[in-house]
Order: sequence, then structure tokens, then C-alpha cells
Amino acid sequence: MALNCVKSLRSIINRSEVNGVVGCRTYAAGKAKKGAKGGAAADAPKKSLLTKELKSTTVVGANINKEGGDPKVLADSEYPDWLWRLLDKRPALSELRRKSKESLPYEDLKRLVKLDNRARIKENNSLKAKN
Repeated sequence: MALNCVKSLRSIINRSEVNGVVGCRTYAAGKAKKGAKGGAAADAPKKSLLTKELKSTTVVGANINKEGGDPKVLADSEYPDWLWRLLDKRPALSELRRKSKESLPYEDLKRLVKLDNRARIKENNSLKAKN
């Protein structure tokens, strides 16, 4: 008798779980329409709406204000000198350590101190993590 009750309870639980799963059904996928995404038309290169002249005279997409247009490209002499040094390679910590500290320029000396502190902090953190 007890076994029959357990079997009937199991069947009720299983049916309710199945009903819950079936009841969660979402919309079925529809058929693809002509010209839909993923077709041959999507693979074709898109033609730019901007002319070459406009691209060469303005910085497209650099406008951060709500009003106004994109900024114009200026002559190289109009920009500050530090701008052209931003992408220069700077020496690594190992390279700075090899040089004598008295002969380093001020900027490289500041960089040496900053990188050395960062390396020391990382080393201390790794030692703390091991303990």
C-alpha cells in the first residue's frame, strides 16, 4: 500500500514538473524572409555615406557635444608638441635599472621610481597570497 502511494506521488511530481517546463514555451522561430539578416546582401561591402574630402578634413565621430559638428583637422603646427611624443616607446623597468641613476633624465627617473614601486607591491602581494 505504501509503495503505491509513493509511486503516485512521484508521478504527480513528475507531471507537475513537466507541465512547468512545457508551460514555459516561448515564441517559435518564424521563416526567414527575403532580404533578412544573414543573406547574401549582408555579406556585400557597405558603401560609405561620407565623401573622401569630408573624411580628410574632419575627425568623424569625435564630436562629444549635443550641438555642433565634428572638429576640423588642423595643420601639424597647430597641435602641441607633447601630442607627437605620446606614442614614443618608453624604456622598460629592466632597461632603466641597467642605466646609472645619475645619468637618467627626470622623466625616466620618475618612471623608474613608479615602476619599481609597482613591482615591489606586486611582489609583496604575491608573498602574502602564498602565506
